[in-house]
Amino acid sequence: MHKEWLGSAYSWAGRYRQFNLTKGDFPFAAAHLVPGLMTDFQRKYLAVYTPCCNLSKKEIIHALAIVHSELLLIHPFREGNGRLARMLASLMALQAELPPLEFDILKGKKKQEYFFAVQVGLNQNYELMEKIFGEVIDWSLRQRGQPYR
Repeated sequence: MHKEWLGSAYSWAGRYRQFNLTKGDFPFAAAHLVPGLMTDFQRKYLAVYTPCCNLSKKEIIHALAIVHSELLLIHPFREGNGRLARMLASLMALQAELPPLEFDILKGKKKQEYFFAVQVGLNQNYELMEKIFGEVIDWSLRQRGQPYR
């Protein structure tokens, strides 16, 4: 997805980063670990939680929170990790017969809560991210005037 999305703009699109990254004082996975972590991500999360079909709202929220948090903690690319993770979440929502997710409610204090939810995911605590995805789903449905199934 990363290469398809950014390949025309960046020669490095779709290639895992070769240097360590932080956001503020929070370090993402060490660059030399990224290839193995992405293999694990595919096996432990994508293969388990996608396609995201025939699930209850609670199950969808849980799947989105785990996949989203784990991908962002790895932060495999130089740029675009957050946008890529949100695109993946929208694809998962579409698989679950939800509308594309609208993340524009994540501003100000909510954006800080979102960053914190990613960080606590390091301990496999996804409750905060589940709360955020519940709000994002509800907001996205309201914007389209749609009830949940």
